Amino acid sequence: MIEIIAVGTPSLGDRSYLVTDGEVAFVVDPQRDVDRMLRLAERRGVDIRGVFETHVHNDYVTGGPALAAATGADYHVNAADPVAFRHCPIQDGDVIEAGDVCLRVLATPGHTFTHLSYALEVPGRTPAVFTGGSLLYGSTGRPDLLGPEYTDTLVRAQYASAHRLARELPPETEVYPTHGFGSFCSSAQSEEVTESTIGRESKTNPALTRGEEEYAEALLAGLDAYPAYYAHMAALNLAGPDAPDLSPPHRAGAAELRRRLRDGEWVVDLRSRTAFAAGHLPGTLNFGLDGGFAVHLGWLIPWGTPVTLLGATPEDVAEAQRELARIGVDRPAAAATGGPADWAGDGEKPASLPLATFADLSAVRRPVVVLDVRRHAEWRESHLPGAVNIPLHELPARLDEVPPGEVWTHCATGYRAAVAASLLAAAGRDVVAVDDTYPPGTG
Repeated sequence: MIEIIAVGTPSLGDRSYLVTDGEVAFVVDPQRDVDRMLRLAERRGVDIRGVFETHVHNDYVTGGPALAAATGADYHVNAADPVAFRHCPIQDGDVIEAGDVCLRVLATPGHTFTHLSYALEVPGRTPAVFTGGSLLYGSTGRPDLLGPEYTDTLVRAQYASAHRLARELPPETEVYPTHGFGSFCSSAQSEEVTESTIGRESKTNPALTRGEEEYAEALLAGLDAYPAYYAHMAALNLAGPDAPDLSPPHRAGAAELRRRLRDGEWVVDLRSRTAFAAGHLPGTLNFGLDGGFAVHLGWLIPWGTPVTLLGATPEDVAEAQRELARIGVDRPAAAATGGPADWAGDGEKPASLPLATFADLSAVRRPVVVLDVRRHAEWRESHLPGAVNIPLHELPARLDEVPPGEVWTHCATGYRAAVAASLLAAAGRDVVAVDDTYPPGTG
């Protein structure tokens, strides 16, 4: 009885997989924090014999080398990838067996030049394919992450790879992608779809229902910005990252927090935007754990800037530390727990930040600046008359472009608006965060 267990990382929009016959197992595309996979294997009482990468990832740091080292498993990587660590090189057509599990290697370039998919073929079981960033649910992996000079070649390779999978695998083949659950590695999102088959994708996926030119044109037209930290992931993954150090960070007192703020370091408040608005340490930035914490922090922060984490509990700090390790921010400079009263020095008062709704905004009769921090594609689809659009990921470098006066920030749900408001407040601006759903009235 072959069991396929998805290990999701919703914060990054990815899934890893453990596949087992009840005695031995293999893992596809493990995340950096491999303790999750090790605990899963231990609970199942299975021995991990193989670790497989579909590609050199752009959106997270792989746990492949660390998992292989911890288990003694063979680490399978495309022979064409110039990795700097010990591995088992594989290529198109290879067949790898572990117990009753058999995987056939399929070259599926498009997301990267060396992308591989793995077909699971076991007698008596419905076939399955692990497609990484190739064929996704209702979409495909984006082809532009290696640079604009390669995008046209890769989008056409992606089209050909989707058709190869549809041509060579039976319609009932279950599809297990790594990306496509919110990851910016996907060219489009189909988050409502939780499972699929080759047959279903053949009827619904644009890569398989449209001609090549129509598919390529529509895909490229829909691409938007992706997180800046992606630029660092491939180099880390090619070097062979170790398991992260998730031990508690150094505990900072009030004096140290003030010093770090004066030195221009990032001191990040992990609490919800409502808690932050009610009271926070002046100069801190609000990236709540209740939203896209790691993606947005990794997108905005200058790479290498020390990060101090402020959480209500040690568990919150530990969660944030784990999230950051997945994108290569390995060790927070310091941490503190509690609330603003615990973090402020003697005589220092917490700051507050007003929250409002779109109804409140429409009732304002004084001049204010409406700052829309959604991405450009969202803005083009719809925006408020008279609003200024500076996407959140561009805001730190464009603070001086925000018009003078009182600023009301908004996004689609309130999370990015709160991050933007904290950035503006730290820069000394008079700001209100719209904690509401756009378009107005849709919440």
